[in-house]
Amino acid sequence: MNDWHESTRADYASKGLGSRSGYGVKPALLIVDFSNGFTDPASPLGGDFDQQVAVTARLLTGFRDGQLPVVFTTVAYEPDFRDAGVFIKKVPSLSILVQGSHLVEIDDRIAPLKGEPVIIKKYASSFFGTDLDTYFKGLEVDTVVITGCTTSGCVRASAVDSLQHGFHTVVVREGVGDRAQGPHEANLFDMDAKYCDVESEHNVLNYLSSLVEEGGVASKVDNQFRQWWQQPPPTSVGS
Repeated sequence: MNDWHESTRADYASKGLGSRSGYGVKPALLIVDFSNGFTDPASPLGGDFDQQVAVTARLLTGFRDGQLPVVFTTVAYEPDFRDAGVFIKKVPSLSILVQGSHLVEIDDRIAPLKGEPVIIKKYASSFFGTDLDTYFKGLEVDTVVITGCTTSGCVRASAVDSLQHGFHTVVVREGVGDRAQGPHEANLFDMDAKYCDVESEHNVLNYLSSLVEEGGVASKVDNQFRQWWQQPPPTSVGS
């Protein structure tokens, strides 16, 4: 595995892939699909994401302490699945994600607080068919930090769209998971080369700390977020 990583990284670098896009100064945390239907290993869609949920909980504390935006997503469909399109034909297990079901609720270990929006989405990307881009830009967010599942599916799709909407995009290595290690590692590697910076939890927490410690600029950012956070969530957000 390491030999494959190193040789491919060297080849990518020789072709101009794998540069760092870095962080901005106004981050938001995007938690992708850590709903019960995915975090319960007994679910047809589930996996063992206990470690990733724990990492997300620590990041949540950092973002909440800094009064920085937090957004959750969940996949949920009408009972007749008229809103599921071809996706549900490709992945029939999505039929367990019926709106109003316990399975579409966010895992209690990272339960949203009042005022933290939960976006109901129908497809992989958190941006597709939602107002997430408009919401973030209304808050003048310039950096999207992503945790959630799955790395090869909804995390990847959300990271690609985040970049395409003009955001610095950071995927937290220890905060994302997949049902199998191969797709997880391959997609982290490829996303890091092309679409986002894959960063450790440690580095992200240090980045959050630096916003507080920098004084004037950080204080200005914090005060702005306190004002922006009073804005209502977009129309595609449920709670």
